[in-house]
Amino acid sequence: MYRYKKNIMILLLCNVIFMVSWFNLKELRMNRVASTAAFRIQYMEDCASLDESSFIRMLAEASSGQRVVDYNVLERKAKYSLSEEDYEVLLQIVEAEAGCEDMKGKMLVAGVVMNRVENSQFPDSVKEVVYQREHGVAQFSPVANGRLGRTKISEETREAVERVLYGEDITEGALYFASRKYADPELMKWFDNSLTLLFSYGGHEFFS
Repeated sequence: MYRYKKNIMILLLCNVIFMVSWFNLKELRMNRVASTAAFRIQYMEDCASLDESSFIRMLAEASSGQRVVDYNVLERKAKYSLSEEDYEVLLQIVEAEAGCEDMKGKMLVAGVVMNRVENSQFPDSVKEVVYQREHGVAQFSPVANGRLGRTKISEETREAVERVLYGEDITEGALYFASRKYADPELMKWFDNSLTLLFSYGGHEFFS
């Protein structure tokens, strides 16, 4: 009985040794194949055949039903290209005119300035629009009272200006705005008689 058990144990041990040896031999063969020049060349060729579109299609198929979009499709492009000087002047006029307004109020002021730049009735640059004078009268009160450039530009103002420069237009075509509470009554009379009121927001009324 003892000899029988001993033979069984020897047989099992031989089987284990055989299996380990077989797996080691298999792995050694795979390593040799992978190390050959032909294998490396084939691997590189296969990778090279996967261009960007193929890779994106593979990701799309592998994802859980979610569409994969190339980031180039989502890349935002600015609608307006400004010089550094014009950009700074735009920030300053928005901060001076709408520093106490919310994001929408700031975007409206920036949008009116850019509408003027695009309109043939006004100068072609932000700086010229902001500093324009009609019969010696400044178009924007911060220019007239000297507040322009004296205020600290907030992050919200920067964001509002960026959104407008990248094409967000909520102005409905407005070319003028005024704060009736602080404006000269004669000036507001001209606004009411000569322009079309589009809407009011925050502390401003917007006209075309």
